[in-house]
Amino acid sequence: MGQLTVAYVPIYPNMQHYIMQEEGYYESISSAVTVERFSNGPSVVKAFASDEVDIALFGITPAMVLVDKGKAANVLAANSRNGFRVMATSAFADLYTNQQGDAFSAFENQHGRKMKFGVPPDGSVPDVVLRYWIEQDLDLGEMESVIDKVKLSPAKAPQTIQAGEIDATMIQEPFATVIASEQGFGEVAWSGEILPGHPVTVTFVQNSVPGSVAEQFVEQHSKATQFLRENPKKAAEDAAAVIGSGVSTELAREAIDSQASDFLSDPHELRDQAATMAEFVKEVGNTDSVVSPDQLFDFEVYDTVSNQ
Repeated sequence: MGQLTVAYVPIYPNMQHYIMQEEGYYESISSAVTVERFSNGPSVVKAFASDEVDIALFGITPAMVLVDKGKAANVLAANSRNGFRVMATSAFADLYTNQQGDAFSAFENQHGRKMKFGVPPDGSVPDVVLRYWIEQDLDLGEMESVIDKVKLSPAKAPQTIQAGEIDATMIQEPFATVIASEQGFGEVAWSGEILPGHPVTVTFVQNSVPGSVAEQFVEQHSKATQFLRENPKKAAEDAAAVIGSGVSTELAREAIDSQASDFLSDPHELRDQAATMAEFVKEVGNTDSVVSPDQLFDFEVYDTVSNQ
């Protein structure tokens, strides 16, 4: 395979890509790597579906959508898990501290309206985790009856909550760290306690990529995860250099210390909670079936690489 096209969405949870690009790890792959940047998951789904892309680093839920549509591709490596914090105004954060799940109705009684929650579109990873939290963990009934959902891209969450247009958000790093640093806001919950071990981003690979190239990619990916653990400062520099758009090295470094920065390569670690999340992805209508872990993952490549 002469050419390998790697697509990524420039979000913090795709940390391995930034390290692989900036540290020259892609040069160890026998195919010539071309990197393509996409602004969001749905745009990668389109490119992947039409075979413009060989490997994608993006959320696990778009991978489920592609598998459900019959795409011959699998998750070969994990990128990140447990990656969200529920950040809210201090008013709601205090209510939640005192009343837990009853805080939602208490807020509605005080303000005469449901609380406004900023989240990316239905079926995205943060949307699925939010639904699980409200419907299963807190057992408050259907999400739409509990909150007013405001569709919002992660990068816009800090300014939107600061402007008073939303009361809370299910948000990834480094934006959770940005909100936490502002006066008048606090953390309500961490997704790693809501749905422990839940996947966020993954490495999704077309079956047309030769096994040897897939193994080389996963090997470099695992190396990048190790690099991040040993060199957090340099990893932060790599992330800031590639993401750009308001993510400074200082912010990227601070966010690495967050419990919502949980990076890994082993796909086995995501198996159980991927099954839970797949039910919600079907529930919102993004897939026709509940995509099973056996359909979604191929563990063989990672196992071969980790046993070398």
